[in-house]
Formats: sequence, C-alpha cells, structure tokens
Amino acid sequence: MAKYGKKAQSKVKKAMHERKAGTLRSGKSGKKVTSRKQAIAIGLSEARRAGGKVPKKSAKKSSRKAAKKSSGKTAKKSSRKTAKKSARKSSKKSATKSSKSTRKSTKRSSKSSD
Repeated sequence: MAKYGKKAQSKVKKAMHERKAGTLRSGKSGKKVTSRKQAIAIGLSEARRAGGKVPKKSAKKSSRKAAKKSSGKTAKKSSRKTAKKSARKSSKKSATKSSKSTRKSTKRSSKSSD
C-alpha cells in the first residue's frame, strides 16, 4: 500500500520546481526556501491541507523533544547544580556546628578557670 497519494506527489513536485526557480517562499517569514527537505515539507503540508493522502507528521520529533526536556543535558546540569548546592549547605552546616561547639568549649573552659 502506498503511503502518499497522487495529490501529494503533484504538490511536492510543484514545490520542488518552485524551489529550483527560486520562487518558493516559507510561510510566516516569507524567506526564500533553498533547502530540499524544506521544499518537500512544504509540498506535503499543502497536500494535507488539500485533503491528499499523506501520513500524519511523524511522532519522532515530538517524542525526541519531550525526551530532551525530561532527561536531556539540561536535566543533568541541573542535577549537578543541586548536588553542588546541597554539598555546600551541608559543609556550611557542619562548619557552623563545629564553630559553635568550639565556642561552647572555650566558654566552659574560661568559666572553669575563673
């Protein structure tokens, strides 16, 4: 069974010819399209709008984006940052505890010597 219908073929063909001629423009920005892949994508989206037989956009990109957000480099960096922060806090706490205990011991020793 074919994935793409005749309408999709004709739309992509038209988009490719426009790209070759330098008249194909992208949607929002209106910039000239020079990429072959982008021309194909434009043709397929036009075919979708016209009701041609074209498969839905692949879920690969959207699932990759979601995976990146949840466990990408940024997540690793943030976990490192939180680990560093917690290490700093614990070291500060232990330092303040030790300084407090030395203060107490010096106070006790000064009282006992009086």
